[in-house]
Amino acid sequence: MISEAPPREPAADSTGPAVRIATTPRGDHNPPAEGTPEYVVELEGVSCYYGSFRAVREVDITVARQEITALIGPSGCGKSTLLRTINRMNDLIPSYRSEGRILLDGQDLSAKSVDPVAVRRRVGMVFQKPNPFPKSVYDNVAFGPRINGYKGNMNELVERSLRRAALWDDVKDKLKQSGMALSGGQQQRLCIARTIAIDPEVILMDEPCSALDPRSTLQIEELMAELKRDYTIIIVTHNMQQAARASDATVFLTMGDDRAGFVVERGRTIDIFTNPKNRLTEDYVSGRFG
Repeated sequence: MISEAPPREPAADSTGPAVRIATTPRGDHNPPAEGTPEYVVELEGVSCYYGSFRAVREVDITVARQEITALIGPSGCGKSTLLRTINRMNDLIPSYRSEGRILLDGQDLSAKSVDPVAVRRRVGMVFQKPNPFPKSVYDNVAFGPRINGYKGNMNELVERSLRRAALWDDVKDKLKQSGMALSGGQQQRLCIARTIAIDPEVILMDEPCSALDPRSTLQIEELMAELKRDYTIIIVTHNMQQAARASDATVFLTMGDDRAGFVVERGRTIDIFTNPKNRLTEDYVSGRFG
């Protein structure tokens, strides 16, 4: 196992927030004055347990609005656990529990008084393997709005969601056909359309391209770049090239001797890949271990 290592060089801001940008609320693309930090997701001292096993320990992460943040690190270091903790999907596992605070726009999502279903309306999830429902393309997109009591024009919502997922031109004449009949890349974009149809604030993506060919992967990355104008995106990826291409900020995690994942380094993606402060980070992004 890999133990924690000290930074290669002292850095005054090595424990400071990873992401600092000036942004505006989702949907308004006119930036405010420079230098205004805004974090939509904040993890404060988050530890995750499966029974007595601590999978993640004392993680502190800040995620800026309307940016793509990549979580990278070796298998088993807790990246997917963190992702599923943010929208409380891990609540469905009886042995799971967490400590610390997970804030969305300042609200503690981990509080017992917060409805997990309400959390998942605000924090959407796209999984590693495309998982369209065994329904028509139209009904896949309309499913979430329907169960949430959407009262607007459903046809317009379905079309808008498919357009934003860069899928409309492919399926506009196939809306009654099964979503299962689409190609892998199309299925993943359908799942993204299904996610954004309920208009979440944050989209979590757990290795969304691992089962796709290079062309489909590029399409998903281009789509992410478009979606970040309106959404905050957190992506787990084992593809270092993808993290370098697609993300604005990167968080590198690894495992200690106790097999618990912890954050080694976080910062702007360009800095993590070109000038990491920690030797472990440099070794991982350069392919020396992983």
